[in-house]
Amino acid sequence: MEKFLFISLGAMFGANARYWLGDWAAQKWGTAFPYGTLIINLSGSLILGFFLTIATERFLIDPRIRMMVVVGFLGAYTTFSTYTMESFNLMFHGQWLYGLLNLLGSTLLGVLAIGLGVSLGKLL
Repeated sequence: MEKFLFISLGAMFGANARYWLGDWAAQKWGTAFPYGTLIINLSGSLILGFFLTIATERFLIDPRIRMMVVVGFLGAYTTFSTYTMESFNLMFHGQWLYGLLNLLGSTLLGVLAIGLGVSLGKLL
């Protein structure tokens, strides 16, 4: 139950940060391009890389706090950061093929999955 509460607390703040930042970007630059999503994805990746590095290598932050930030906050803020961190780790550890497959596969297959979902939704 403790893990659930830590994750939920982080997720509450992550989801609201995502909403606020996306709305702010749309008001500032319009909606012709998804600036908010781009900012969220890039900032989430930056935060994930920075936080996991300091949390595990410099300060040894409590695993519950790490879970709250990584799974809760960043999981609600953006899943892009997770996929890019996993891809980076694969390539950093010499598994370039798997890292690139994850990056390209997630992106290309994600676009196809969106198209399939839209098509199925239109069939209903």
